[in-house]
Amino acid sequence: MDQTLLNLHTLGELKRVGYKVKPVRQEMRDNLLDRLRRREKVIPGVVGYEETVLPEIENGVLAGHHMVFLGERGQAKSRIIRSLALLLDEDVPAVKGCEVNDNPYEPICQRCKRMLAEKGDELEIAWIGREHRYAEKLATPDVSVADLIGEIDPIKVAEGRYLADEETIHYGLIPRTNRGIFAINELPDLTEKVQVGLFNLMEEKDVQIKGYKIRLPIDMIFVASANPEDYTSRGRIITPLKDRFDIQIRTHYPKTREHEIAIMEQEASYPASAGMALRVPQFMKELVAQITFEARASNEINQTSGVSVRVTINNFESVVSNAEKRAVICGENEIVPRLSDLHSLYASTAGKIELEYVGEDKKEEDLIERLINRAVLKIFDVYFKLDDANLKHVIGYFEQGWGVEVSDTAPASEYMEPIREIPALREAIDSIGPLETPGLMAAASEFIFEGLHLHQKLNKDREGGRFSYHA
Repeated sequence: MDQTLLNLHTLGELKRVGYKVKPVRQEMRDNLLDRLRRREKVIPGVVGYEETVLPEIENGVLAGHHMVFLGERGQAKSRIIRSLALLLDEDVPAVKGCEVNDNPYEPICQRCKRMLAEKGDELEIAWIGREHRYAEKLATPDVSVADLIGEIDPIKVAEGRYLADEETIHYGLIPRTNRGIFAINELPDLTEKVQVGLFNLMEEKDVQIKGYKIRLPIDMIFVASANPEDYTSRGRIITPLKDRFDIQIRTHYPKTREHEIAIMEQEASYPASAGMALRVPQFMKELVAQITFEARASNEINQTSGVSVRVTINNFESVVSNAEKRAVICGENEIVPRLSDLHSLYASTAGKIELEYVGEDKKEEDLIERLINRAVLKIFDVYFKLDDANLKHVIGYFEQGWGVEVSDTAPASEYMEPIREIPALREAIDSIGPLETPGLMAAASEFIFEGLHLHQKLNKDREGGRFSYHA
């Protein structure tokens, strides 16, 4: 934006420079087209929607549509909606002191109309940023028409104004976001009365407040989010409001492990420890992501509410935390998560999944363990084949009566002797990738032992916090 415009303070000055106020739809459309020409990403920080969701958003903005995003929890709906505000101009002029961000050329509220008639080109203006033209509300049953649209202000009535005077109204959140974007999260949770008031405002631009009918020709894009289960005639949405949204955009979970990992790495907030390097093997990242994929495919979990990407993010943070704790206690200089750390994700997974059937024979811990085992098998099969010569030598070592112990509290140095002694184990580790540090080799050896166990090539016994693998 031209910074000299911010020095303009009256309507007359705006007119002299030829400034034109755009409708919000045109404003967003022009800014989107400008980004497309420059080949900039329209919604930053969103992964996996390039071929599905983003093109629909772009079409919706270009058409000036009200949009509703349908998807289960953890599908970046709120992030996308908030990012739409970046398509607004950085600053726009409004009548100074106006509650509804009135366009100084064509005000809609009675106060600003009167001031324009009185002052003309001397009407004072203020420049408002895009952050003041975006508002969102979480829909809950206690949200009222007064909250969203407005109500009669008894103090203004007591000052001598008539009830029929529009200036007695205390405007709600929607009018105060005039010339911007208003978002409602979990739209079907609004009561029917509020939904009726909302669709009247969206379509007819009028609304009743305490029995007094007024017109509010606000300039706004409405955006909403909802769970698909609720956004049906059998759910909690009224059909006329559903009809007022021009398009509905279906979001989805990442379709590939690569996308899930990219989101996990982008969103996981883990503070770096002084003097210790964080090294997470690729197979561990794939394993954490695959656990979430297994949960989304499980018929034991209620898929209506979904399995959020936050499961992957929080599980990754939990596993890294357990690895850091071990590194500190053992005096190591690197943090490397390994399979024996996976017990730490029970707590971060349990609160985010809903079992279809709950009872004495259905425990979350057992389900999570099954999900982990399925994930380990899938990822192990990506890296190894059971007829691999190196694995046959490893299995042969155990068949001679030898065994190996692992633990999430054992330092990586304890794994070095088995890696030296077990034939072809080092070669099997090298086949995974360049894993040269003790911590990375310890993680890889646990991965190999557990994969062979789940393929029924090794037995595993538990003794407290330690596990032993044997023939």
